[in-house]
Amino acid sequence: MKSYFQKNKWRFHLFLLLFLLPGIFQTLNACEACNRLFLAQLKNQRAGSLVSQELLATISAQEHIGRNNQASLEAGWSNSTLIPADESVASMQSGGSSVQNVPGVGTTVAPGSNVDFIDIIRRDNRLPIPATSFVPQNTPANKKVRITLEEGDSYIGNGVIYKGFTIDGKIPGPTIIVEEGDIVEFKIVNTGDLPHGASIHSVNSQTSKYLGKVQPNDSATVVFQANMPGVYMYHCAPGGHAIPMHIIFGQYGMMVVRPKKKFELERILGKEPDIEIFLLQHEYYASGKDAVEGQGKPMYTAFNGKLFRYVEEPIVGKPGDYVRINFLNAGPNLLSTFHIVGIIWDFAYWQGHPDNKFTGGQTVTAGPSDSWVVEFRIPPDEGSYLMLSHAVGSTDRGAIGLLVCDRNAEPNKTVLADGIKYTEEEMEEFRQKALRTITPFGIGSPDVDVPVVYGNETKEVIVRIIGNSYHPKVIKVTPGTTVKWINEDVFTYMEGEFSGIHNVIVKSGPERFASDMLAHAESHSQLLTVEGEYTYICTPHPYMEGKIIVTKDTASPGVQYAGTGSAPTSKMVWFVLILAATALMIALISLINK
Repeated sequence: MKSYFQKNKWRFHLFLLLFLLPGIFQTLNACEACNRLFLAQLKNQRAGSLVSQELLATISAQEHIGRNNQASLEAGWSNSTLIPADESVASMQSGGSSVQNVPGVGTTVAPGSNVDFIDIIRRDNRLPIPATSFVPQNTPANKKVRITLEEGDSYIGNGVIYKGFTIDGKIPGPTIIVEEGDIVEFKIVNTGDLPHGASIHSVNSQTSKYLGKVQPNDSATVVFQANMPGVYMYHCAPGGHAIPMHIIFGQYGMMVVRPKKKFELERILGKEPDIEIFLLQHEYYASGKDAVEGQGKPMYTAFNGKLFRYVEEPIVGKPGDYVRINFLNAGPNLLSTFHIVGIIWDFAYWQGHPDNKFTGGQTVTAGPSDSWVVEFRIPPDEGSYLMLSHAVGSTDRGAIGLLVCDRNAEPNKTVLADGIKYTEEEMEEFRQKALRTITPFGIGSPDVDVPVVYGNETKEVIVRIIGNSYHPKVIKVTPGTTVKWINEDVFTYMEGEFSGIHNVIVKSGPERFASDMLAHAESHSQLLTVEGEYTYICTPHPYMEGKIIVTKDTASPGVQYAGTGSAPTSKMVWFVLILAATALMIALISLINK
């Protein structure tokens, strides 16, 4: 049988290519096919290995939780087709994000309702503390929120383009504000080419089984009651290893649940703030390795999306103005000690809850996803008050702003935590004029992803796969060098996703080759003898990109690098999927031959 396959291999290549492409193109997502292939390998040629034993045991342990829970699947929360039949992704996307009020909605469960755990719900409603956020999913909402999730690039200031993932086309996503007690319908729409999802930190109930792993051109919705006031983070959460990756790549935002109880300074002064600021500190990374090792090594930090945004456009108030700042450190790694030079807080509230009150203070300390509300009066002393994290090493990379005291300032300002959304015409101009491009997973501009050069004396070069990126991203070697890729990503499985598996497949170059799927610590070696430039990607994660330059002259100048142009187009996505299908075909052939 094996000899027959060997003799007719080209026929099977063609057959499998024609067989696989329609299904892959239909979903615009190669990840699930890769997952299924890897699962088949665990049960067959990998059977008995430590990787196989541990992963299969993990899969079995999660068989009945989250999205895999049969009751959830039967209830229609499997994310198969969650867009209403009369509403398309295009129609939902056209209006952008929204927070919509819907009047006349009750918040209690009707007597006799056929709801699981009804006794627990009724008990919680009688307690002197807030109930959980759970409501039956058919409960009418008085606030409706909608966001879109996609991949793209953004201008972050100082001549820098960032290629990552966005919410509503910006980083951070929109500021979402609801009132304590609101019934909220939260819908996410995936307009990208990869699976996305959402985790909403203001929800004291399940979100992953409703909003996890939403496929391209699909949507999902969860209904909950916002019972606990505070300043919260929300972010993309497709599941497994992909959750931290999508946060690192830029998909996060601020959600505020306004309390019914007044904050102390508002009560004392008898008025609402003259200036309310929603301030989100976050980080931009130039490589996955920098993002996941140690405490993280971001290339830049920012307030609300843009480097030195509030130095370029200071926030202006008058002497004596009452200021409230809703502060969130989205991270994903660094500690922030938020401080305003020349200001002592009147009051600070941990997590933004009015009962968590502190009096006075020079800073508030916030780890990733930690938050505060701070209140103070601007002194009757005109000038600039510098806003920063007093962990000044990171602050110097972009998270600095100015609060300017000016007697002629216009009153009643609100500053949202939204990033800046540019038009496509504006972005094209930024791309043409940008000084550099950074991206955690692909290849940035030549001054960022500088090739690591190896001479004739080096016979083997190791490229590590870490943080959904290759490291080094660009290498230059001489003919006869063996390149060895080792997968250092550890988190391989959670609720159906083998998101930590990777491979290598050449998408352009003088020779083509592809590796098997690699779990943690597994490796693939390739001898390179033909000169030229090899650009390669990961089939499960086609946004990952690396490059090998094979040349006898390792000191030659004028090398061109990939990744400095615009974000991937739909044509590029189709091209990548063809390559992905080819990789799957090669892997399946190897299974047949074995």
